[in-house]
Amino acid sequence: MSEFTDDSEKESGTFSTEQDLLVFGQRLRHMRKAAGLTLSELGKRVDRAPSQLSLLENGHREPKLSLLRSLAAALGSSVDELMSKKPPNRRAELEIAVEQAQLDPLYQQLDVPPLKISKRVPTEVLEHVLALYEELRRRETKRVATPEEARAANAELRAMMREHGNYFPEIEKSAGQILHRVGYHGGPLSEGLIQSIATHLGYGLRFVTDLPRSVRSVTDLRHKRIFLRRESLGMHSPRTILLQTLGHLTLGHRQPRDFADFLRQRVEANYFAAAVLIPETPAVEYLRQAKAERDLAVEDLRDVFSVSYEMAAHRFTNLATQYLDLVCHFVRNDETGIIYKAYANDGLEFPADPTGAIEGQRMCRYWAGRQVFSSPDRYSTYYQYTDKPGATHWCVAHVDPSRGRDFAITLGVPYTESRWFRGRETTNHSKSGCPHGECCQRPPAELANRWQGMVWPSARAHSHVLSALPSDTFPGVDEADVYAFLEAHE
Repeated sequence: MSEFTDDSEKESGTFSTEQDLLVFGQRLRHMRKAAGLTLSELGKRVDRAPSQLSLLENGHREPKLSLLRSLAAALGSSVDELMSKKPPNRRAELEIAVEQAQLDPLYQQLDVPPLKISKRVPTEVLEHVLALYEELRRRETKRVATPEEARAANAELRAMMREHGNYFPEIEKSAGQILHRVGYHGGPLSEGLIQSIATHLGYGLRFVTDLPRSVRSVTDLRHKRIFLRRESLGMHSPRTILLQTLGHLTLGHRQPRDFADFLRQRVEANYFAAAVLIPETPAVEYLRQAKAERDLAVEDLRDVFSVSYEMAAHRFTNLATQYLDLVCHFVRNDETGIIYKAYANDGLEFPADPTGAIEGQRMCRYWAGRQVFSSPDRYSTYYQYTDKPGATHWCVAHVDPSRGRDFAITLGVPYTESRWFRGRETTNHSKSGCPHGECCQRPPAELANRWQGMVWPSARAHSHVLSALPSDTFPGVDEADVYAFLEAHE
């Protein structure tokens, strides 16, 4: 039996955190020295080896209750005093704080050698290290992404994706390697294989009902556990959420440095999930055959690999330019035309704000992504040609029902490329002058003359547009909820 822990004898919750153990060790060392005892002398009094007591003093082991009683008696104290969570003095408090600071990933990002704390390290040095760490934390907390900064980061990321044709070979390689290691042989990815990927990476799965509302999943890096719900979150299924989480682990992501880094990591994790669910080699083979037959269709890619329509359309953009010699665009918007996601390398000009950001802008009411909502059956595949400034595009739009509201997913190509796609025979045709000119952004002159000055609409408030983004390490995540959740599942 362990010299330190005995579940039948240990008081439940005595040491709830690593800091509690560090404080206990500091108090034990302080009280031992105050009693004028060496480790060997104290060890003889409690019948323990000095090395075992050293582990206690350094906060590396938790003692059982009988040993706590023996130590208190040997030191002329009480168990309650020995177990107090208050450091014995300022020096001990500084040592504990510096030890904790060096465990913080933010501190570790500095890539400096760890400071070995001994009695030879002056107290002034500990004060300086702690002050520098606190200033580092303060600056990190202060780095709030304003809406303008967030939109600029989005625009920069989208430009990078366009430059690469939205194809990233390093992520494709990582996805392919891990599929090979778990024995993937083709077809839709089974739940068993997805769990095998988690196991291969050394992580266990826990399905819970009390996951914090601000997260899709929580990864406990200490105990190698991933917590998630069994039900879908909006358009994200549990397996997609799990693969996005595993993507962060596989790609070696660290805590994001800023909002731009957070966005990049999110895009890469989403890409990894899609590359696992729709593997490159079989997907390219399938798409090339469909192109040869002039029958490219997003819904077929969706059905073959058993994924959502949105993932199939987005995955198409990953492979189209690299392997099919096609340029294209992708949009996800709501019924009012607000753009949530967008990508283009086919020359399509989206509405944009002065920073170049597309997300949050309203698309033209004559584009397929909005016309699909007024079609006779909004949930059927909708095809349309649209004359736009400088070019005509052929588009296929599909409404994916979601919790709360529906979203349209649109994949489009220039007119000359429509010959490779199913639905090219459509007679649906519209004309758009957006994002420039009058087009649909202003009411017709006749209606304006009739109603201008006679209407007072009450606008729906979008408070998130006015506020700065949360300054947490992971924007939008309530870290207090997450830490409390992990403690509850400790």
